[in-house]
Amino acid sequence: MRLILIRHGQTPANVEGILESSVPGPGLTELGQQQAEELVMALSGDTIDALFVSSMIRTHLTAAPLAAARGLEPIVRPGLREISAGDVEGNRDDASVHQYVSTLLTWCDGDLHVRMPGGDTGEEVIARFDEVVAEAEAMEVGTVALVSHGAMIRAWCAARTTNVDAEFIHNHYVVNTGIVVVEGSSARGWEVAAWLGQSVSEAAARGVASDHSPASEPLED
Repeated sequence: MRLILIRHGQTPANVEGILESSVPGPGLTELGQQQAEELVMALSGDTIDALFVSSMIRTHLTAAPLAAARGLEPIVRPGLREISAGDVEGNRDDASVHQYVSTLLTWCDGDLHVRMPGGDTGEEVIARFDEVVAEAEAMEVGTVALVSHGAMIRAWCAARTTNVDAEFIHNHYVVNTGIVVVEGSSARGWEVAAWLGQSVSEAAARGVASDHSPASEPLED
C-alpha cells in the first residue's frame, strides 16, 4: 500500500523557531493556511482512501481543505503527534535546539533506547506511529494519507524504511506541507518512493534547504 506522509502547514512557533510539541498546540499562520489549501491541488493526482491526523490542531487545519475536497472525515490518532521536546519544551535557545535535534538524530542512527530528556524513548515514539500505520494497513485500501509532523516523519522513515539511511535523514528535512510517499507493508518492509517530490537518489544529490523550524536546523557540535 501507499502511505502519503504530510507535514502540517506553517505555525507561529515555526516562524519564531520555538520547540513546540504541546497538545493541542498552536494553529496555522496565514501562510500555513495557504499551504493547506494548496495541498488539494498538489495531491489532485493521488487517490486517497482514508485520511489520518494527529491530536494537534495544526494537523486538523492542514487536512481540512483536503478532507473537504475529497469528502473524507479525518481520523484523529495521538500516535501521529510530534515528538515531545520534554525538558526543553517552549525553548528556542541553541542549547535546547541542540538537545532536541541531537536526540532525534541519535534515534535515526539506530539508538532508539535513548530517551529525550523529560520525554519518550525512540522506541516509544516509533511504536505509537507504528500503531497508526498498522490501523491503516488493516483497512485494506490502496492509499492512506497521514498528516503528521516533521521530526516524527523523519524518525519513522529512518527506523522503518529500507532505502533511506541515517545520513539521508541527517541532511534532509520535511518542510511545511512537505510530502513523503512510502510504499510497501509492515510485513515486507517499507520504501520511500518520493521525498518532497523527488526520488531518494534525486533528493540525496540535491539536498533540501532548512526551513524556520528548529528541528530542521543543521546540527553543529
